[in-house]
Amino acid sequence: MEPIGSMRNPATFHFPTISETVSGAYADDVIRGNPDLEPAYIAAARRLVARGASVISSNCGFTMRYQAAVAASVEVPVVMSSLLLVPALLRQLPSTAKLAIVTFDSTYCREDLLGVDDPAARSRVVIGGIEGGKLWHNEISRTPLPTQISEIEEEVATRLERLRTVHPDIAVVLFECTAFPLVTPAIRRITGLPVYDVTTLCRMTFESIACGAAHATS
Repeated sequence: MEPIGSMRNPATFHFPTISETVSGAYADDVIRGNPDLEPAYIAAARRLVARGASVISSNCGFTMRYQAAVAASVEVPVVMSSLLLVPALLRQLPSTAKLAIVTFDSTYCREDLLGVDDPAARSRVVIGGIEGGKLWHNEISRTPLPTQISEIEEEVATRLERLRTVHPDIAVVLFECTAFPLVTPAIRRITGLPVYDVTTLCRMTFESIACGAAHATS
């Protein structure tokens, strides 16, 4: 069983979850944004709705690229990625404060995923990734290997510390990677900052409706 915090562990949420595996959605292809995966994500979302899902999410933040297509294909709320929160989090902050996005791979966490067109707002978003680290190497394989939670915590905390050294005006943190909720409580404790992740978004969305939820895994 995956630990609490994982999208694959039903105990992460206070509501029931069901899941579908998206055919062919290997981590490296999803991160790079392979457009050929869009029909597979749509198909998985429709299968979930047919099984009774009332909310659709995903187990990779880079599925933000498929957000519009999946949302157009089903009649339930779709929250594929925590990156949907970027514009709202910026509006919560004073104009002098910054939002830090900690991502699995900063080389692919680009402008098209942020939903921020205003240059002044974009200048307040700083991005740091853990690419090249142990979690990255373990997950990028076509047969992913497990990574200890302590190792994830160390990699995320170290990357965030470096970001805060360069940008001391960071006031809130957003985790793109769906592995990072495993360490969200620890990072909140270490930094003293608000930390948002995909489970935050899922809980908020579920609480806006009357019944059941589900997510698609890739």
